[in-house]
Amino acid sequence: MFSKFLAFKRVVQPSSSLLTRCLNNNNIVHNLKFISTSSVYCVNFFNKLPAEKLWKSVTSVSNAGAKKGRGRGAGRIRIRDLNRGQVIGVGKINMLWPGLSAPVIRGRELLKQQRLPDDSERMEKLIKLRDSMTKFRRLKLTPIERGWSGNRMPGRSIGPPDPIGEDEFVGFDTKVLQLRSLLIMKGSLGRTKNYQAMVVTGNGQGLAGFGIGRSKEAPAALRRAKNRAGQKLMHFEICNGHTIFHDFYTAFGKTKIFVQMKNEGYGLKCHRAIKEICQAIGIKDLRAKVEGSNNLQHIVKAFFIGLLQQRTHQQLAEEKKLHLVEYRAENEYYPKVIASPKEVRTKEEIPKDETLDFIQYVMNDKVILKKKKFPRFYETMPHYQIYLKKYEKYRNHEKIRLNLKTEYGEVKSFLTERYPEEKAESES
Repeated sequence: MFSKFLAFKRVVQPSSSLLTRCLNNNNIVHNLKFISTSSVYCVNFFNKLPAEKLWKSVTSVSNAGAKKGRGRGAGRIRIRDLNRGQVIGVGKINMLWPGLSAPVIRGRELLKQQRLPDDSERMEKLIKLRDSMTKFRRLKLTPIERGWSGNRMPGRSIGPPDPIGEDEFVGFDTKVLQLRSLLIMKGSLGRTKNYQAMVVTGNGQGLAGFGIGRSKEAPAALRRAKNRAGQKLMHFEICNGHTIFHDFYTAFGKTKIFVQMKNEGYGLKCHRAIKEICQAIGIKDLRAKVEGSNNLQHIVKAFFIGLLQQRTHQQLAEEKKLHLVEYRAENEYYPKVIASPKEVRTKEEIPKDETLDFIQYVMNDKVILKKKKFPRFYETMPHYQIYLKKYEKYRNHEKIRLNLKTEYGEVKSFLTERYPEEKAESES
């Protein structure tokens, strides 16, 4: 009977009569030192560790298991904050605890503990609140609001910079160019995670700037970069309101960029970061070729350096002390003076080895390497020349006009021999 009592000693408290009988027995007095009449405090795994360690034991994988490829589905388990929605002093039984640990006096009346009516919807509200934490809701954006790649931040608009005092950035818009996480190793804190953001802001009328910001949180890094970009604005002149003044070559680090001016309606055919910069400045037509390193920060810095180093037509004319003349194919290469200097050099003052070609001069005697275009396989065959002669009269290019003057002495219709009433272009 004594062995059975020892088996239940943690559950059943011994009565006083039983304890008295046991004390009278000299054979078992020595073994009663293990029996305690006080209450027992049960400590187990679930109330010994905090919630973070309990969730980590479920969601994490050991280093050995991670090396073997285990734990790929561990990300599916989402941590629930079971304390969310809980209020101190409120439990399953709806009780009123005045001051929790101290009495509360209302006027001359001392508030006492009292039971309130049961709230049947309390647990339903808590379960609904906890389930909302685990359900992942995809952020829905319109196609205009999306970035370069889905719902990621690069390429998205984050609005104008924050106002500085009474000055507001009216008409400005900021585009995110880069948002990445950085792992920095420190001796005191260990490996810390930061975010770095790079943005460009502008009003589309020649005023733009870029900025870089770092912070421990992504929104803070974006806000810091946006405000720095607003504090470092630069003004750029736009040629004819749609393009740059001339072609230029620029470089930063191992990144090289060749930029070409284009006619109106050509569009922006360039790197996506350069396209965002051009839209922030107000440039509509441009072509840029990036060679070397594709470091995004180097591309942005190199393009801004090239824009700052470009010169207007009047500045180029003053540098050379010569007239700047333009030849266009649509004007049949008729010379048109764009800019004239205050003092013009004479022909004797111009050296023979001086560069007079506009593109070669602004490119600093650098030539863009272009691949050789090999003719198509059918262009070398004899029937292709017959094809060109057959359909030559349906084309209206400069070469055709030259062939007509060479063959007939004037530009006239192909049907003049068949229909003599057709008059030449010069007579009509």
